[in-house]
Amino acid sequence: MAKKILVVDDKKELRALLKQYLSQEGFDIVQAEDGQQALFAVRHEKPDLIILDLMMPEMGGYEFMRAYSREGDAPIIILTAKLDENDKVLGLELGADDYITKPFSMRELTARVRAVLRRAEKQTIDQDILRVADITLDRVGRVVVVTGNQIDLTPSEFDILAILMAAPGRAFSRLELLERLQGAAYEGYERTIDVHIRNLRAKIEPDPNKPRYVETVYGVGYRFAPRRRHQVET
Repeated sequence: MAKKILVVDDKKELRALLKQYLSQEGFDIVQAEDGQQALFAVRHEKPDLIILDLMMPEMGGYEFMRAYSREGDAPIIILTAKLDENDKVLGLELGADDYITKPFSMRELTARVRAVLRRAEKQTIDQDILRVADITLDRVGRVVVVTGNQIDLTPSEFDILAILMAAPGRAFSRLELLERLQGAAYEGYERTIDVHIRNLRAKIEPDPNKPRYVETVYGVGYRFAPRRRHQVET
């Protein structure tokens, strides 16, 4: 079954171009011209991925992500004509999984779409269930439970946690985490990892300001604290 993509942009010509190209690549395309229409579309169409412009009338991309975070978890690729790093960081903080700056090539967009979808769908045969300290992570069901409570994570947050939990005590550099998430073709934007880590800590840590699980290794990157010997079930 074809993956369904919701394209949200106020420019009709760009929506038509994206629909034509991505349809030829085998995707099922749904369109919306602003955030309000997008909220209606996600509730009825249940897309597998959202391509979202940031600057739109009525309800822009940032407002849409704030509203959508309370009811859905499809991965989001944001489109931005801005080059300001803070705009990209804000998008990532609100739950976006990747970004692409206008103007862009259709080949690059398609590659990023496929990469994000692969991360969202990835199911590992080995080490299906990881248990470290008070956290249980189910790779197949893509479920995380912390001290008995199920936690909702974005695809990128889930994958980062899975990488760290699979090797507790090992320090991963930001670049290594980026490459594991998106492959060597990714444009090295290492601050992306810091944003995802901050969001992850806010969801799983008793006190995000004093992390118990995801530790910072200064000058290197991050590691999962080896509080207990982890168990793996297959």
